Amino acid sequence: MKAVQLDSICTLPASAVPLRTLDGLGPGAWASKAGAMGPAGWGLGRQGLRLLKRSLLPLKLTAIIFAGLLFCEFFIYYLVICRCHWAEVEAPAWGGEPLAPVLRAMVLADTHLLGEVQGHWLDKLRREWQMERAFQTALWVLQPEVVFILGDIFDEGKWSSPQAWADDVGRFHRMFRHPAHVQLKVVAGNHDIGFHYWMNSFRVKRFEKAFSSERLFSRKGVNFVMVNSVAMEGDACNICAKAEAELLQVSRRLNCSREVPGSGPCGAGQQLSPSAPILLQHYPLYRASDANCSGPDAAPPEERSVPFRERYDSLSREASQKVCSLGHKPMTLAAVVAAASPGVERPHTQCL
Repeated sequence: MKAVQLDSICTLPASAVPLRTLDGLGPGAWASKAGAMGPAGWGLGRQGLRLLKRSLLPLKLTAIIFAGLLFCEFFIYYLVICRCHWAEVEAPAWGGEPLAPVLRAMVLADTHLLGEVQGHWLDKLRREWQMERAFQTALWVLQPEVVFILGDIFDEGKWSSPQAWADDVGRFHRMFRHPAHVQLKVVAGNHDIGFHYWMNSFRVKRFEKAFSSERLFSRKGVNFVMVNSVAMEGDACNICAKAEAELLQVSRRLNCSREVPGSGPCGAGQQLSPSAPILLQHYPLYRASDANCSGPDAAPPEERSVPFRERYDSLSREASQKVCSLGHKPMTLAAVVAAASPGVERPHTQCL
């Protein structure tokens, strides 16, 4: 028996074994093919990346536009209103009785919700969205306890039809919705019930039904008197006479607040706080012009010397004296006076 060496059997020369790669080519052929196809493969990758970037471009633009709208139409109101704050009420330096609870009251005016005649739908949509966002943000940030709107809630209340009026009132309550613990009080303006010679009982009752006919309101010891200043014409018309009679009743109640409970003609009715009342009305009290007014909400310097027209820009002198005869010397908050340009109104705080 002849012995055979294992290494001679298991070891074969390289030329005897065919070397195949994945694609069936030899090493040299594969290297040459890979070198030929490499740049094309990389080109396809770059092209795909460019296509991907192009497909994502609309999404990026949409995201940028959405973020811009979200900031400009929502978050910007918080950034602006968060800069506002309530005035600090400090105790008297000499001590004495503790201060009464502080009442946080927010005062607005001249919202002028557009009507169906002169209001374009796009203009209404834009204005009402801005007012709604500003009001709702102010409620959330400032947390007022009572909100007053001093007239001209609507722009066309002086002539709107019953259906248009109902639509306007519904939009108002939607825009100025508020929590149950926040009270909303409204007084009438000339655009709500008409100027004196346009005003009639139907429009006045319609306004009072939608809101309230309340003339005296008290919260945390502060007395507010809500005056229909459009009816303070002094010509003894039915609506004017009724408004003056209501004002007289309010004056009696305020005077009774200084009497001992149960004494004299006041009886034992509900006792009001003896604090000086705050008058809330649309027209300001009489004065010749804005010449003595100053502050951030004052008229431009060139308009302050423009004479006021009684019964149009302000109450008459006689009507102002009647209003100011309420019990104590009142403080007055009014809404607007007409500016020098016809048809243009500006916010106004009554000079005291």
